[in-house]
Amino acid sequence: MTDASIESIPTKMPSIATHPIVTKTEFPGASVLFRGKVRDMYKAGDALLMVATDRISAFDFVLGSGIPFKGEVLTQISIFWFGFLKDIVRNHFLSSDVAQYPEPFPQFTDILKGRSMLVKSVRAIPIECVVRGYISGSSWKEYQSEGRTVGVTLPKGLRESDRLSEPLFTPATKAESGHDENISFEEMASKIGSGLAQQLRDISMKLYQRAAAHAEEHAIILADTKFEFGQDDQGVLLIDEVLTPDSSRFWPRDTYHPGGPQSSLDKQYVRDYLETIGWNKQPPAPTLPVAVVEQTATKYLEIYRLLTGQQLN
Repeated sequence: MTDASIESIPTKMPSIATHPIVTKTEFPGASVLFRGKVRDMYKAGDALLMVATDRISAFDFVLGSGIPFKGEVLTQISIFWFGFLKDIVRNHFLSSDVAQYPEPFPQFTDILKGRSMLVKSVRAIPIECVVRGYISGSSWKEYQSEGRTVGVTLPKGLRESDRLSEPLFTPATKAESGHDENISFEEMASKIGSGLAQQLRDISMKLYQRAAAHAEEHAIILADTKFEFGQDDQGVLLIDEVLTPDSSRFWPRDTYHPGGPQSSLDKQYVRDYLETIGWNKQPPAPTLPVAVVEQTATKYLEIYRLLTGQQLN
């Protein structure tokens, strides 16, 4: 299992062992619109309330363990990126101040603070907009067997984790359950229209390049990530989570060495562990050992601190 070399863990790291874990939310007087693998969504007046739980999924299954601080990290790092990238594209974020939420939510501040966002209700576009700056994960596996990824032929002789000459846009279908499926840009255009497809590709590339440059300044490589978009009467918006350790591969720059898998500050650590235990990727999903839970939480807290310059309390 690949581990990260975390040399700059702050001396006042929040207490992982005693932090409460929230794997499911329910609020009397409010109805759940949707429970995803990680997020619980509620109707909140004309808006939506997005609550990030501490659930963690891998290989399309929600695992039997929650990760302390995970919901807070996903929410707070997304809020950071929404602000950082807002000049490129509008986003759906409205507020994270629980006191501003409509009833009945303000009375549940103890659960919602830090892990929730009030967001605009928009029409989601059913496409995952994936940008890859390095060859890793499923793109590496496909390249090994076919010399290409999602229909894009790549140069011969690439090593695992090599930086690509330029970032690749590799869309996927957005599945409510089960596995997202990689598709070509042409298939994406046939599903949502060529004009919108080109717009989302252009926006995604700009977002990736801006975020990758910021990460590089903070000794982090943004290997790949995915974006999701919606539409309202004014056009396209960036929605859902943004550049989180659930949706991205973050590698410490100082330990980067192409030719194999990399140390990570993201969910890859959990995937790597699961590959070592012989799980057949069928129900029931396994429970993680305490040490893996705590190390995962440590990685999430550290990538948040490195990218935002802040520390969760």
